[in-house]
Amino acid sequence: MARVQLALNVSDVDAAVAFYSKLFGVEPAKRRPGYANFAVDVPPLKLVLIENPDVRGSGVAGALNHLGVEVESSAEVTAATRRLAGAGLETAVEENTACCYAVQDKVWVDDPDGAPWEVYTVLSDVVDGSVPTLRTVEPGSGSGSGPGSACACGPGVDCGPAADTTDVVIEPAPAGAR
Repeated sequence: MARVQLALNVSDVDAAVAFYSKLFGVEPAKRRPGYANFAVDVPPLKLVLIENPDVRGSGVAGALNHLGVEVESSAEVTAATRRLAGAGLETAVEENTACCYAVQDKVWVDDPDGAPWEVYTVLSDVVDGSVPTLRTVEPGSGSGSGPGSACACGPGVDCGPAADTTDVVIEPAPAGAR
């Protein structure tokens, strides 16, 4: 099932989990320190909460971390990459990258104001071990600086090979927790 992803910066992930659990009537599909995600069936939504109090203001100020579309397969990510590049958008591809406590294939584009969008699929869940730091940098400006990434191991960041998950325990993602 394809669904829209909304990743929000929050000042207190526990308070945000309590609120969004009530709002959508579901518990998180995944919880990690400073991180939670919800796989909401109605409406079809992947809601990601990233504790980032340094950028989160009040109201909507600093709320948006990134946006995305979760798809079922790497083939769909590849098709999206071709479609987006064919439409003249600058893309940044990440394959077999550890991000948001999962190993993923994805493509990034920035909207004209620099808001980062990803089209991604989850290949496996990261159960234990070290993963790249969650996003704490500003997205690209949309003026030729290139698409952003939600992980520290994004395009243009020298942090070793994207597939460096040798010390990370991974397992297939549970249904609904992609």
